[in-house]
Amino acid sequence: MSTSLLYHAFGLSGYDYVRQSFVAGNVIFDIRPKSKLIRCPECGSRKVIRRGEFERWLRTVPVGPKPVWLCVSAPRVECRKCNCVRRIDLKIAEPRRWYTRAFERFVLSLTKMMTMLDVADLLGIGWDGVKSIFKRHLQRRFGNPPLSKLKYIAIDEISVRKGHKYLTLVMDLQSGAVVFVGDGKGAEALIPFWKRLKRSKARIHAVATDLSSAYISAVMTNLPGVPLVFDHFHVVKLMNDKLTEIRRRLYRELKEMPDREVLKGTRWVLLKNPENLQMKYGEPDRLKEALRMNEPLATAYYMKEELRQIWSQANKQEAAIFLDDWISRATSSGIGPLMIIGNTMAGYRSGILNWYDHPISSGPMEGTNNKIKTMKRQAYGYRDQEFFKLRIMGIHEAKYSLTG
Repeated sequence: MSTSLLYHAFGLSGYDYVRQSFVAGNVIFDIRPKSKLIRCPECGSRKVIRRGEFERWLRTVPVGPKPVWLCVSAPRVECRKCNCVRRIDLKIAEPRRWYTRAFERFVLSLTKMMTMLDVADLLGIGWDGVKSIFKRHLQRRFGNPPLSKLKYIAIDEISVRKGHKYLTLVMDLQSGAVVFVGDGKGAEALIPFWKRLKRSKARIHAVATDLSSAYISAVMTNLPGVPLVFDHFHVVKLMNDKLTEIRRRLYRELKEMPDREVLKGTRWVLLKNPENLQMKYGEPDRLKEALRMNEPLATAYYMKEELRQIWSQANKQEAAIFLDDWISRATSSGIGPLMIIGNTMAGYRSGILNWYDHPISSGPMEGTNNKIKTMKRQAYGYRDQEFFKLRIMGIHEAKYSLTG
């Protein structure tokens, strides 16, 4: 076997082939470093004196199904400049690692297409070994993402397990990458992020968030003067909740009346957009009948549909006129839940209208949340919270596709 084959097959540069052996299904190559590697690992000086040898066993990329090990015999050196005895830098592996850099790259390439357990079974190593390699890679790439170029961010939380366990996420809306993961869902979860953001001296143009008072207060305190943009989905969802409340109240009031059955099972019909109603299930007719029998419900439904039109106005001025008119009609409707939502929208007015200056939303965050849930299901949960957070911060590079 030639030294050039070691270079082309295993990426070993600066080593001489000594011998090979086959033990218990493993391929073992004995190699020695060439003279150009015999230098001080600290200062790089070649003025060294050999002081014995050390031996390292390193796992490298396999040959077919056969595991391959490198048995490296290398000298210790005493540097005349540093006056210290040290092991030389082997270049092909990091200190205190049992595998080469080539093996690490091979494992990482497999994890893009296979589960970590499948990679471990294929290579004949422990699952924790694959996890360790993957975790170190994620830590290097995403452990401390730069924040200086942030302009538009979104803030949201995700439930990670039962018992009200949450994580707070901050996303860079330009790249789609999660740049921070905090424990919990209150303002306290964002404290480490604000400290890092301040040190980075980033200039945030706008923040997209839901209607959480904790996040609103945190942004206003730590980013004074930066516009808040409330997400379309959460604003309409708030109105949908009030519409459901009106329907339930009406259903309770119509006790022992034949018309009561008309309202039964109409919740999702009322919440659907009109263009999504299914003709084959008779949903348009069910909706028409439910609205016909009760005026407050009909009023709330049509105002819900009007609320969706706020984001389709020609400009911010027209949107402001439209929203003010909507709020005025809601607060004077005499319908309790509708009056409450009218006052709520008055408080959120600027955040809703800021969309015309900064057309952003936390929609990409919702897509990321779905990816996280898929990843969590595939792994049957994560016991290592730090590893889970690193996976989240690298999830924008993950690709999920349907099969079958």
